[in-house]
Amino acid sequence: MEQSIHVPEAVKERFTAYASLIGIGLQFEARQVFKPIAHHVKIAQKVVAYTPVDKLKDGFINLLAGARGIVEVNKRGRCDMGLQRAFGRAGCAEQSVIQDTLDACTAENVTQMHTAMQVIYQKHSQGYRHDYAHDWQLLDVDMTGRPCGEKAAFATPGYFAHQRNRRGRQMGYVTATWYEETVVARLYAGHTQLNKALIPLLEAAEQTLHLDCTRRARTIVRMDAGGGSVEDVNWLLRRGYQVHGKDYSGQRARNLAQQVRVWVPDPYNPEREMGWIEETETPYCREVRRIAVRCRKQNQQWGDWSADLDLDTP
Repeated sequence: MEQSIHVPEAVKERFTAYASLIGIGLQFEARQVFKPIAHHVKIAQKVVAYTPVDKLKDGFINLLAGARGIVEVNKRGRCDMGLQRAFGRAGCAEQSVIQDTLDACTAENVTQMHTAMQVIYQKHSQGYRHDYAHDWQLLDVDMTGRPCGEKAAFATPGYFAHQRNRRGRQMGYVTATWYEETVVARLYAGHTQLNKALIPLLEAAEQTLHLDCTRRARTIVRMDAGGGSVEDVNWLLRRGYQVHGKDYSGQRARNLAQQVRVWVPDPYNPEREMGWIEETETPYCREVRRIAVRCRKQNQQWGDWSADLDLDTP
């Protein structure tokens, strides 16, 4: 029982700590998912042992293996030949070499990557093949804070949940909710909020999903209060979308809530009530229905806000 087991070198190559990831790698290669990136992304860097795209793939494999940074490449993907071969790699670049390739990327390369990701999404996603005649397409738009070091691109002070006085960036997403797919993702400065990123994100999603006027009329855009300004909502309504979101202005929400005549208790939460806002004139370019929601605070008083809900039908 105390004797160690000697494993020959030829057998060691067959061991892997990422058995489940091997299957993903085989499908990844069979579907040629990385091919659009190799076609569109051209990084100005000379080739010694590996091409820039090879090194991008090595960094990608490292992320799938659970690494939190490029510094973990050597102890994860680089020492696991089975994992490399599953993704079509005969070897793995050293971590500092991969970082040099990332540092060599320019804004033009980022645009090229967006184009490649659009091609990949259109070829392999369910959201792109959504049947608009059969059901609504539901797109959620949101921002997520990504803390980072002060020297990183776009690193600025901003809001990051549970982390005060941090610098970082904001990642904006458009998600095809029915399919749990990210349609587009864009990186912004840490102080950027959804009211600045909403329209660029939706314009990118329109291009990826080929949202013409017919498809937009069958698409619900859902967002939180950050994208609920009158200007943003009107832009969405003029584009033909159905909109579900909260009002951007807390003061306006409180004023509107005072117009509710009948409050209806929430059957699932006795501390919350809802009521229709009966408003004849609105600042919006299309007819909307608005519902106010109020919740009881710790001092037993009611706090309230309102949500915009477009109920127009084609």
